[in-house]
Amino acid sequence: MHFIFGDKLGLMKPKITNLWFYLKENCDIPLLVRLKYKRTLMTLVCKFLIFICILIPAPGYSDKNLLEEMDGNGTNVIFLRHTLAPGFGDPKNFILGDCSTQRNLSKEGKEQAKFLGQWLKSENVSFTEILSSEWCRCIDTVKEMRIGNWSSFSGLNSFFQEFYPKEKVVIKLRNKLSGVRANDLVLMVTHLVVIREITGISPPSGGLVLYNTKSGTSQQIDFSH
Repeated sequence: MHFIFGDKLGLMKPKITNLWFYLKENCDIPLLVRLKYKRTLMTLVCKFLIFICILIPAPGYSDKNLLEEMDGNGTNVIFLRHTLAPGFGDPKNFILGDCSTQRNLSKEGKEQAKFLGQWLKSENVSFTEILSSEWCRCIDTVKEMRIGNWSSFSGLNSFFQEFYPKEKVVIKLRNKLSGVRANDLVLMVTHLVVIREITGISPPSGGLVLYNTKSGTSQQIDFSH
């Protein structure tokens, strides 16, 4: 880069290709000091901003562990949206039970499920029952989590594209929820539309929603914190 300086420095507008060398030879010390330490100052500013970001918790962050959050909510059901499965909906040739006709977990989705399973174990969370939608991406999520025996349950199936009747899903799921006891803890691996229908919350892929079947209260949890 070339720099052109005017008469303020007593020059006849010479073209300078090495700014630092020129300033060193021709400028006053204060100006040199300001330029020399400009990069150091910017580095300190960046470190300060990073420090501030660490101190300020993200929205929804809680110092409580998961068990404390569950106790506070009276949780007896945890809804889990299946982990990352790129795309939108399912192919038109969808067939229940045939994974080749469905939208499936990506490599990242499988890793996310493994991490989620490890995190739940680290939080000392154990379930009295684990249920999954019959969709392959939900089944693969619970398989990759490796947190215990599970069963498929059609009351958790997606009705987004009407491959499965919404009325049938909702009735079956509400009947199941009404039978969950206060001291139970049931994990339900399902889809966005199902979780939103029951709780009013739309979690991201791999998102958890704590649910109290007696009061109907719900709370979204970000397991990454």
